[in-house]
Amino acid sequence: MWFKNLQIYRLPAPWAYTPEQLEEALSSNKFTPATSMDLMRQGWDTPRPNGGLVHVVNKQMLILLGTEKKLLPATVINQVAKARAAEMEEAQGFAPGKKAMKELKERVSDELLPRAFSIRSNVWTWIDPVNGWLVVDAASPAKADEVIKLLLKAVDKLPLESLRVQRSPVAVMTEWLQADDAPAGFTVDMDTELRATGESKATVRYVRHTLEADDVRRHIAAGKQCTRLAMTWNDKISFVLTESLAIKSVKPLDVIKETESSTKNDEERFDGDVMLMTGELSKLMADVVEALGGEATA
Repeated sequence: MWFKNLQIYRLPAPWAYTPEQLEEALSSNKFTPATSMDLMRQGWDTPRPNGGLVHVVNKQMLILLGTEKKLLPATVINQVAKARAAEMEEAQGFAPGKKAMKELKERVSDELLPRAFSIRSNVWTWIDPVNGWLVVDAASPAKADEVIKLLLKAVDKLPLESLRVQRSPVAVMTEWLQADDAPAGFTVDMDTELRATGESKATVRYVRHTLEADDVRRHIAAGKQCTRLAMTWNDKISFVLTESLAIKSVKPLDVIKETESSTKNDEERFDGDVMLMTGELSKLMADVVEALGGEATA
């Protein structure tokens, strides 16, 4: 159990909201499977089978947003509606008008919906009330926003803020590359993206490619800045830091995998992995913030 992408937010530390209070708040929008006539269903689901909506491990809380969507492409609806319209034209001698076509498409959609395939997706969120972190495992801010909007709706006056740091990630990552020197505890890996600041937005990407210091400096001298940088933290976790302060492509390395729980009980293994993950990621995020000048206070 490891989060792959970290969209990071801040809560007061410590945050006094209890798991029981959060459970009650989320219960008003509990996930239920889509019926044959639902295009989409979304709500809070149980992180563990037969468990509650809030799973707690060593004071750390895990919650899960479940979404079920029906696959009913507009092209399919239009294709069937077009065939029906042709039949209507042949029967009545004239083509259906705009209003009739709209109603026809709605009827076709209603007919096809019960036969549409469903896709289920989950978005995990980890809340660290001790250190004041809220982290959504989402590759994009838009996907994280879905979780945050529903959380704000569920929890009255949720004191949530975006993580803000003293220095721009772009400026600091560019400095690290220019100096060919990472901050203490970090090493720079072989993936990076450099983008021009002008209208051209010219971009250079290195993928699994050794970063030659002279080449990188030439790009920086030409006006490019680092917008993504692959790094490793304490020889434990590799990740990609982005210009928006998201931490992506998180991968625990062998030194951590060797310490993961080997117990045969699924529940104990899950909880052991969560304890390890949350403990290490809390330290990683704190070190990233420190490397970026600390948190912005104003």
